[in-house]
Amino acid sequence: MKNKYKSPVYNIRSVPVEKLRANEYNPNKVAPPEMKLLYDSIKEDGYTMPIVVYYHEKDDMYEIVDGFHRYSIMLQYKDIYEREGGLLPCSVIEKPISERMASTIRHNRARGTHNVDLMSNIVAELVEMGKSDRWIAQHLGMSEDEILRLKQITGLAALFEDEEFSQSWTV
Repeated sequence: MKNKYKSPVYNIRSVPVEKLRANEYNPNKVAPPEMKLLYDSIKEDGYTMPIVVYYHEKDDMYEIVDGFHRYSIMLQYKDIYEREGGLLPCSVIEKPISERMASTIRHNRARGTHNVDLMSNIVAELVEMGKSDRWIAQHLGMSEDEILRLKQITGLAALFEDEEFSQSWTV
């Protein structure tokens, strides 16, 4: 039985680093020792994983969904830039912004840790986009307790407007 779905990784594009830009929502941070390790890895092994991007046709730019630090290595290290000819392997996904945000989180959570303040901002943005706690939990791989804690960090009452609270309190 032949499946018609074809993963984006089967259509890698060589994209000039100048046509790539960071997204505004990635909460992932990498400490200097790990960035050095990433540089060493790319220097020794080359780029073994593509950068995941979304193509903005309007301005002919690619927005990074996953791979910001691999992209940063090329910008920071002339030897890598020259060896690669200023090109990065990119896998293009076609998804709306909320799905791209979820993709970024899924990629990151599968690998490492997140900045709590930035994660809470992403949860706030998704709630403001109309995404339910259940949607967020399902798409970001979080428990509802995690979502509640991240909402509490932002302190925005609007994030709780659809929540049911105990009737034991009276005003």
